[in-house]
Amino acid sequence: MDSLRGIESFVRSVEMGSIAAAARQLGISPAAASQNIARLERDLGVRLLQRTTRRLGLTDSGQVYFERVRHVVHALEAAATAVSALNDAPRGRLTISASVAFGRHVIAPLIPGFASLYPQLSVELVITDRAVDHIAEGIDISVRFAEQLEPSLIARRLVTVPMMICASPDYLARRGHPKTPEDLVHHDCLLYRLATHGRLFRWTFLKDGTLYEPDIKPKIISNDIDTLTSMVLAGAGIARLGAFIADALIAKGSVVPLFSDTTAGSDTIAAHTPFTFYACTLDRHSATPKIRAFIDYAVAALSSR
Repeated sequence: MDSLRGIESFVRSVEMGSIAAAARQLGISPAAASQNIARLERDLGVRLLQRTTRRLGLTDSGQVYFERVRHVVHALEAAATAVSALNDAPRGRLTISASVAFGRHVIAPLIPGFASLYPQLSVELVITDRAVDHIAEGIDISVRFAEQLEPSLIARRLVTVPMMICASPDYLARRGHPKTPEDLVHHDCLLYRLATHGRLFRWTFLKDGTLYEPDIKPKIISNDIDTLTSMVLAGAGIARLGAFIADALIAKGSVVPLFSDTTAGSDTIAAHTPFTFYACTLDRHSATPKIRAFIDYAVAALSSR
């Protein structure tokens, strides 16, 4: 049992980057976690960690040992969770991560109704466009679109969202109405920069069954979709918006969709290819009742939209 405590403290310290952070996750004091690791090192007869006031590093022996035992710790946790969850209702803390725009406009409105169904459950919503680490940050579910998926995660489709190229009536009155995507080269385009890899998000169109990208000259760039939306409303230019933002603005007449199912002769041009969002978890064993409950709830709620 002492060895298991030492292994758990060691693995969590490496994953979290410090003994203090591992102790918080394990619900013990930093001194207890440090003692667990020290006993493990004595039992093995080797030094596993190099400790300084600023950082925690692995020795060569520690690196080898970590690679061998990290999966054991996760397997034991998954086994314990699976056994206790057999007849268990959703309870405890559920931490969900989602990109800023989709999290704010789509996921956040789902939370109150879901939380009211499970009084023993508390929900934390982490809104960020950066990549998140499920283990290090304690994320139960991360909501991602296709380009953000990782092979190590289990993904379940939540919803496919149409994307629309939009401009305000004021902008179109001043600058004219682009008839085809090729006309965008003569307009002010507002582009989104993805936080995950820093590249600009490409505007692709479907014409006669073939994807293509017209030349675009970015006028304004932002890493926040809501900021770009406010600029569109101010008449700054043309932007690509998800339907979960654009639909309400189009209904109010605040923006006008461009190129959506536009027919020019025999060529049909459809706006930007849609986005599909997924609920991602670490592995199948991590699908506890609280995780399954939220994903099922979200799928059902979004399918009715």
